[in-house]
Amino acid sequence: LAVLTGLPAALPALPLELTVLYNFLLFTVGASDSAIKGEAEGIRQGLLRVLEACGACGQDLGMEELWQKVLQEVTVEELQAPLHHLGALQAAWWLAAGRLGSVAGLFQLLSTAEEPGRSHCSEGQNELLSLIKAWRVPPEGASLPLVQSAKDLKEILCTAAAFLQGLQELEAGNFPTALSLLQEAAGGFCSKKILAQIYTCLGCCAQRMGKPQTALQHLKRALQVDFQCLPALSHAAAVYHELGETDVELQALTLLYEALGKIPPAAASSSPYFLMQTELLVHTPVLTSLLRHHHPSEVKYLLAQRCLQDGRVADAVEHYLDFLSLLQEGLKQQVPLDGSSALPRIPEVFLEAASALEQAGRHQDAITVCEEVISRTTDLIPRVLRVEDRLEQPECSSPGGELAGGLLSQKKESLCCLAWRAAGYLHQGWAWAKLGESKEAVTQFSRCLSDLLRLQLHGSAVKPPENLQAEVEVLQKIRLLTLIGRGTQFLEMGRHKEALLDFQYSLQISPGDPAAASYLVQALWKLNRKQEAAAQWQKLSQSSPGEDGQQRGQGRPLPLYLVSCLEQATFPHSEPLARSIQDYLRTASQDT
Repeated sequence: LAVLTGLPAALPALPLELTVLYNFLLFTVGASDSAIKGEAEGIRQGLLRVLEACGACGQDLGMEELWQKVLQEVTVEELQAPLHHLGALQAAWWLAAGRLGSVAGLFQLLSTAEEPGRSHCSEGQNELLSLIKAWRVPPEGASLPLVQSAKDLKEILCTAAAFLQGLQELEAGNFPTALSLLQEAAGGFCSKKILAQIYTCLGCCAQRMGKPQTALQHLKRALQVDFQCLPALSHAAAVYHELGETDVELQALTLLYEALGKIPPAAASSSPYFLMQTELLVHTPVLTSLLRHHHPSEVKYLLAQRCLQDGRVADAVEHYLDFLSLLQEGLKQQVPLDGSSALPRIPEVFLEAASALEQAGRHQDAITVCEEVISRTTDLIPRVLRVEDRLEQPECSSPGGELAGGLLSQKKESLCCLAWRAAGYLHQGWAWAKLGESKEAVTQFSRCLSDLLRLQLHGSAVKPPENLQAEVEVLQKIRLLTLIGRGTQFLEMGRHKEALLDFQYSLQISPGDPAAASYLVQALWKLNRKQEAAAQWQKLSQSSPGEDGQQRGQGRPLPLYLVSCLEQATFPHSEPLARSIQDYLRTASQDT
């Protein structure tokens, strides 16, 4: 190529020069074995050499205009085949850059040069695919062999164009169109690796269309084609979770964790003789997102979380402890921090682990894990946290907006740290209560309430600003559960007046809460304030179960680490208490 381009451009030598250029570019692509990026400068120089030989010039033209000029003005028969071959390579570069419109325009020019005036796209067909399919591959001359035939290149272009457009439609939410294009790609010319990726995308598309069974069929097909396509296994676990099939979901996650722990064998290419392959042309952000490989620690966490949510406490404890041991291996360096990770914040994982340990009866271990959270967050919380109703997210473009946004982010982080520390004390309180240590339990609950005094709501205390509403709601829920927890321990210790105060405060935070209201009745009864207890009991009995459920589940879903505390705060049904109150009411009625 260097020898040829070192000579003046001449028409007799151009077919050989363009063929050598075609082969050179293909070898360059094949040797790099990485996605095609940027422009193919060699193609531009080749086209300029063609114009030079024909006595024309195009130095100032862009690539699209240059191709238009060459294909419309150069009519030498011997140059048509080499130009078409080079045009197919140009299409590959543009496809890799996502310039689908440029590819369509180029094939329109190539086809028009062959058959002027012919339409290549009928109604309902994809225009780009129709244009590529309509392109007639020029015959390959025996004297000028190609290292990859233009016919094979055309098939690869068709597959890549269908795949890319399918991904675009999937991202745009046009799922039926995406499904059709991805199915077209699956029937195309590609390696097993790409075919498995296409089936994975088909599975994701079907899942988003609300067709989980169809999604599973596509994902299973992906794994049959290439078992190293682990994202398919990850998506299958997500579909099983959506279907509520926990056993199969956990099996899929376990299989995924084991597979990620093994070093996969070097994958031999199923098409080693193709220098230009579909995988070199398709590298979009949406595909990267769909095919993201989970780190083993993320899968281990998902196993722990799903087991805890499903009440498989023993398994949850095992997985959480395994995960915590992985923290010693420098987890932050191994897991992406761009928001794509399945992992929550590390203190939340510790608190979930403590919750699992509590439910498994390992109360001392739960106390130790919570102590780690408490000690690590102590220095991160200011003495006073003011939250005002006028606090809003500032516009980034406004003067000082970036600084104000930083302050808001800092306040949100402080609220999170306060919630984690308070939740640590809350869990410790319940753990000591389960151990029968009511005095120590009261101490931990009191520390939690003392910490929560740092939060000061100003203005609309009922409804905090939208930016911080989720964090404030969690803190209020922790306050409610802590007051109920401390109140129950006061009852255990016979300190009924203090218990009554805690339950009254609980109902101020969450009016109508069934647990707080039930415990309030019990405290009043033990204080021999039977008339008040009976009135509260009647009021509670008249509230419908639906209202109770609404009170307990109001607002956003609780963080997983608080669910066990909510269950422990539930008032245990007391038949003797109910019977005593009914007897009292009956006697009072008779007296009246």
